[in-house]
Amino acid sequence: MKNYSRRKFIQNSAIGAAVVSTSGLMSSCSLFSDKDKKVKIPQRTLGKTGLKVSILSFGGGSQFLKNNDGDWEKVLKKAVESGINLFDTAPSYNLAGFNLGEGKASGSEERFGEILPAYRDKIILSTKLESRDPDEAKKTVETSLARMKTDYLDILMIHSIEPSDDVAKIEKGLYKEMVTLKESGVIKHIGFSCMDSAERSRDILEKLDFDVCMLAMNPTMYGDFVKVAFPAARKKNTGIIAMKVMRNIVGVEATAQELFEYAWTQEGVASTMVGHFGIEPLEENIKLAQEYGKNELAGIDRQELETRLAKLAGPHALCWARPGYIDGGIIA
Repeated sequence: MKNYSRRKFIQNSAIGAAVVSTSGLMSSCSLFSDKDKKVKIPQRTLGKTGLKVSILSFGGGSQFLKNNDGDWEKVLKKAVESGINLFDTAPSYNLAGFNLGEGKASGSEERFGEILPAYRDKIILSTKLESRDPDEAKKTVETSLARMKTDYLDILMIHSIEPSDDVAKIEKGLYKEMVTLKESGVIKHIGFSCMDSAERSRDILEKLDFDVCMLAMNPTMYGDFVKVAFPAARKKNTGIIAMKVMRNIVGVEATAQELFEYAWTQEGVASTMVGHFGIEPLEENIKLAQEYGKNELAGIDRQELETRLAKLAGPHALCWARPGYIDGGIIA
């Protein structure tokens, strides 16, 4: 698809002035090609997009924003130079929105724009639309392009699909506008994220032709996304990015390795979206991704892990399941 410059986009849009068994013994490593095994972090194909994405991806929410000036730059550079190639953000990921003070770059889109342009041909950029108003979509995209200093976005998603979202209304409005943006070339692939309704995610996947979905999933099985929404995504070869993989679980209840392997051995999952505060957690996660790519067998029993963590399935343990939670406000 032809790439259009941001200026061309403004002119055209007239907005310038405005594989796995249930036991989990077999990993998905066999899906990696020989070429994939040579990269620093294993990569998988993100569904119908054809994009090769690292199995560990980088979230731009509050965990990343907690990194102070002088530190976040190192974290971002370390991520991309270690082989992470999928970077996700949203306009709402900003210091003010999370009460994180001030900094030279107020949001993760701006932070991405300070570092990632130097690696643009090697990375995949994803951001989101907060509003369901199709008339605001073009303006939002233009602002995101300017902040990240790029002429195109690899992925544009509707942010946080809710149970109250009307699929028919989205189809006639925002979805139609996203398709137009995709046809213009300024957006390569479109999708949505969801942590609140597996049923609504399934409905959207069945009725609309999205390329990517980012869905909540972990061994607590809260929300039932794996059972309800994942089959619909796999049926249409919609690329799946797993989020909420670790939040409120990693530590005494389960190890990071167990949680990552649970996600990576889930059929259809191409990547896990995780935010990072500090270099050390990032380096640990990178190492886990690298080591996973070397193994032919996963070291977890999926059913045992689900049984062990079932007690955490709910708002009492998962902050992101509580009313009023801001998507992206805390580490995924």
